[in-house]
Amino acid sequence: MVGAGVVGCAIARALARYRLRVALVDAADDVGEGTSKANTAILHTGFDAVPGTLEAGLVRAGHRLLTGYAAETGIPVEPVGALLVAWDEEQRAALPGLAAKAARNGHHATRLVDAAELRRREPHLGPGALGALAVPGESVICPWTTTLAYAAQAVLSGVHLLLGRRVTGVVTAPGAPHRLTTTRGPLAARFLVNACGLYADRFDALLGVRDFTVTPRRGQLLVYDRFARGLVRHILLPVPGPLGKGVLVAPTVHGNVLLGPTAEDLDDRTATGTTAEGLAGLRERGARIVPALAEEEVTAAYAGLRAATGREDYRCAARPELRYVTVGGIRSTGLSASLALAEHVLGLLAECGLRTGPERPLAPVRMPHPGGTAPRPRREDAGSGTVVCHCEGVTRGEVRAALASVVPPAGLDGLRRRTRAGAGRCQGGHCRPALRALFEEYRKDGGTR
Repeated sequence: MVGAGVVGCAIARALARYRLRVALVDAADDVGEGTSKANTAILHTGFDAVPGTLEAGLVRAGHRLLTGYAAETGIPVEPVGALLVAWDEEQRAALPGLAAKAARNGHHATRLVDAAELRRREPHLGPGALGALAVPGESVICPWTTTLAYAAQAVLSGVHLLLGRRVTGVVTAPGAPHRLTTTRGPLAARFLVNACGLYADRFDALLGVRDFTVTPRRGQLLVYDRFARGLVRHILLPVPGPLGKGVLVAPTVHGNVLLGPTAEDLDDRTATGTTAEGLAGLRERGARIVPALAEEEVTAAYAGLRAATGREDYRCAARPELRYVTVGGIRSTGLSASLALAEHVLGLLAECGLRTGPERPLAPVRMPHPGGTAPRPRREDAGSGTVVCHCEGVTRGEVRAALASVVPPAGLDGLRRRTRAGAGRCQGGHCRPALRALFEEYRKDGGTR
C-alpha cells in the first residue's frame, strides 16, 4: 500500500482483517498529511453525486459504514443536516431537480422548504434567500481522528506503517514481486495498491500506466471562533456549480464555524498556502450567507488540494497483469466513502489474484475526543491534569498520551491534530513553548514517557 491518507489507511485496515503481510508506505512523516488533513470535515450522504457512478454508490455505502464505525470507536460526529440554499429564481427552480437526483441516489428524505421555514431554521441567514432543499443525514465529523483510527487499528492488527519513505521507482516482472526503490531502502511486494492522492497519476507512471492526469484544485477555508457557533445550525450549502459544491458555511465538531472552500485549479501540487485574494473573497461570500460572521473573529485559515481528474467519478482500476490497483481521483468525498472504498479495493485485489483466506477480528480501538467541546480529564498523577493549552483545555496527560500512542505525531502539527493543542484562539501563541518542551522531553527519553 502506498499512500497513508484517509483512503490508504482505510484500505490497510481492511487488509488487516486477514493473515497477510501488509505494509503502508508514505513519503510524509505522519498519516493524513495530504488532502486528508485539509478538507471540509463533512460526512456526506452522497445525495448530490452523479447517479450511477462508482462515487455515488461508494459514498452512500460509506456514509452508513462510517457512521457506525464512528459510534464504535469514538470518532466525533454531529448529524446536523444540510440546507441547500437558493439565492435567486434560477437556483430555486433547480431545487426539485436536485431532490429528484437525490432520490436516484437512494436518498428519499430530502424536502423542499420555503423562505419562511428556512428563516425559522436558520434565523441568522442573510437577506434574499428564497428557499432550500433540506437534506437530513448530512453530518460533520473529525477527519483527523478518522484517519488516525484507521491507521491505529491497522497497526494494532499487524500492518507495518512505514512513514518518511518516498517511493522513487518500481520494477515489475511477470511472476516476480514488485521491487520498490524508496528514500529509505528497497521494498518488495507481491501486490501493490496506489492510494497516492494528488500523486496517483505519477505513481501510475512508474508502472507504465497513463490513464488520467491529476490537476490539483486548491480550496481555501476560514475557521471562526467558537463564539460564532450559535449563528449556524446546519451545513449551509450552495446550489452546485461546475467546479464543485461551492462555498459553504458549516459548524464543526470542535465548536467552530467553517467557511469555504474556494476552487482554484493549479499546476503546483504543493501550493497549500492561502492568498489574500482568496480569503477576502471568502469573507465577502460568508457575509452574504451569514452576515453576522463579518463581526466574528477568524482563528485560522488553511488550504487543501483535491485531486481533480476531469471526470466526476473516482478512477479506481485493477490491472491483474501487474497485480496492481489504482485508487485515484478521490475528491472531497473520499473521507465519506473511505470504508466502502476499502471494501471495493479488496474486490479489485481479488481480481488481481489476491487470496485473503479466512477473516479475523481487528484489534479494538477507542479514540480520545480532541478539543475543548468534550469533557476534559483532570488526572493529578505526575502533573497529568495540568492544563497546557488553555484555549482548548488540553492537559499534560493528554499530550503525553498522544505522544505515546500507536501512531504518534512527528511534530507539533501532528500533535495539534490529535489533541487540538494549539488550535484554539491563540493558535499556539501561549502554549507552543510548553508543547515543544513536552515533545522534546519525550524524544529525549526515547519515547518511554
